[in-house]
Amino acid sequence: MEPLRTLAAALAAGPVVLDGGLSNQLQAQGCDLSGSLWSARQLADDPRQIAAAHTAYVRAGAQVLITSSYQATFEGFARQGLEPRETAGLLARSVELAKTAAAAAGHEVWVAASVGPYGAMLADGSEYRGRYGLGVRELERFHRPRIEALAAAGPDVLALETVPDTDEAAALLSAAEGCGVPVWLSYTLAGGRTRAGQDAAEAFRLAAGRDEVIAVGVNCCDPREAAAAVALASRVTGKPAVVYPNSGEQWDAAARAWRGGSAYDPAQVREWRAAGARLVGGCCRVGPAQIGELARLLAPESGEGHGTDRRE
Repeated sequence: MEPLRTLAAALAAGPVVLDGGLSNQLQAQGCDLSGSLWSARQLADDPRQIAAAHTAYVRAGAQVLITSSYQATFEGFARQGLEPRETAGLLARSVELAKTAAAAAGHEVWVAASVGPYGAMLADGSEYRGRYGLGVRELERFHRPRIEALAAAGPDVLALETVPDTDEAAALLSAAEGCGVPVWLSYTLAGGRTRAGQDAAEAFRLAAGRDEVIAVGVNCCDPREAAAAVALASRVTGKPAVVYPNSGEQWDAAARAWRGGSAYDPAQVREWRAAGARLVGGCCRVGPAQIGELARLLAPESGEGHGTDRRE
């Protein structure tokens, strides 16, 4: 259903449940994601699959749907022969698909337009390293056209996500400034530092004092690191924290496969909430089942009563 409040207002009132990983849900639906465009490929090839993935998360109780634009860029689609006009249309489609799924829900659902890092376009695991050899100005020029196209489609928020270093965070925040849509900023960390090895407190501090930033935190990190990162982000910025870790498995970019076992436990949400998290969910390899359990754990506290059994 159409949200009755802004997402910022909802975060002020209590916890809000994000969806989980889009790519793993698309794979569960039988989609081939072997190309460099990853899940963004379905925007052109079979958008019905994206709609079905969003619906699966809505039914699980998600209150925020993240669009399929993480790896959708003008440069990436140009390599597939698409003109800028066509790419802009696909970016708008990513928002429209999430909006349609949100409108059909029996509870408030907000749409977050995903703005992935430069490294996602390279499709070689660079988002887990950062330091691409580009300066802030160059990264800003890369991100601005996509941010403008997504903002024009009318999402509730922009998700500046899986950011590996402070240079890219600065570029994203600058590119999004004045776009008319609020943002959240989430880094991917390892060992308590950005993937580029920078101090996490300094990284989070970039978002402090920016009114357009409604939440700051982490995503696509090991869930065992999430609570400490959430506490730090909340303390440094004074803003609601966002947290949506991956399963804890490790991405092998050469093999294009995840290695290791899952450490994601929805019950960890209690610790994240105590540390200051307001926007909570999952990233890669976290599916509707885990999001459904997370939503059930948070429902009594949030008072929303969202979820398949109660509202749909």
